[in-house]
Amino acid sequence: MAEVMTVRGPAPSSELGRVMPHEHLLSLTPGPWLTAGTRDDRIDLAVGALAGLAARGFGTVVDLSPYGVVGRDPDGAEIAMLAEISERSGLHIVTGTALYLEAYAPAWAREATIDELTDRFIADAVDGIGDSGIRAGVFGEQATSLGEITPFEDRVLRAVARAHRETGLAIMTHTTHGTMSHEQVDLLVSEGADLDRVVIGHLDTQLSVDLARSILDRGALIAVDTIGKEVWDFFLEPAPDRPDGEFPKRSFARSDEGRVAFVAELVADGYAERILLAQDLTGAEVWMNPGTHGQLGYAYLAERFLPALAASGVPEDAIEQMTARTPARLLEVGA
Repeated sequence: MAEVMTVRGPAPSSELGRVMPHEHLLSLTPGPWLTAGTRDDRIDLAVGALAGLAARGFGTVVDLSPYGVVGRDPDGAEIAMLAEISERSGLHIVTGTALYLEAYAPAWAREATIDELTDRFIADAVDGIGDSGIRAGVFGEQATSLGEITPFEDRVLRAVARAHRETGLAIMTHTTHGTMSHEQVDLLVSEGADLDRVVIGHLDTQLSVDLARSILDRGALIAVDTIGKEVWDFFLEPAPDRPDGEFPKRSFARSDEGRVAFVAELVADGYAERILLAQDLTGAEVWMNPGTHGQLGYAYLAERFLPALAASGVPEDAIEQMTARTPARLLEVGA
């Protein structure tokens, strides 16, 4: 029986239900302001936010938070919160392990050699992250920068590829606005990665069917994983200290109408088995999307986006493939 490594131990892949393969459960608020700073309420918030998923056929959420960002502390100690969220919500939760853009990486990671990073990722998968005993079930979201792969990001992505070869866990990447996607594939191929277990992320920030096809035709999978995030601020590094007064900032927009057309065209071309769907919901961006995540949160994918796909002509079996069978296959341990 094929199994998936969840934060509460192995689970049969046949029991996952539909899967949300790219989320950040400990990043729903920027801090404990809802309790006037008296306690950390992230577990309660996550349990509440997940409440409607089971009734909509979703049984699993994958938390792809890298070390030191979107709710994951630099050493991974807070990973234990995910086990309690899983127990209280009744959902399977799978955790990833990864490092984000160089500017956000913890000091221990920036100073580590490729062998040390490889050993760290293997230990996360085999022994558990930090002292939690909770084992990673996937490598991701492993990130590269806008229009470049820095030497640090190159080193980490190679370490992830080597840990993938050792453990068999799938790899899910972060591309910054779809850039460096082919370069990610090139690097992973050079390290002997199995592209059938590699997902190149955030290609719906480009909405280029030609780019997506070119990645898919090389043997990798793609993620349409910012569904509902139609507007967001664009940060390449932590916010600097700023003087008083005006300052410029970068923002980005991609419509879900465009995402529906993007997915529908790829499905019509026969790629349904190689596409994942997710929301990448974080509280810092919900306020910019009041009509999508702001209304339905994690239920938006099921309530709005999947019906829109069906209305555009995407067959129900293709929707089940993208939301259930493909993510389950990727998460199977030792596959």
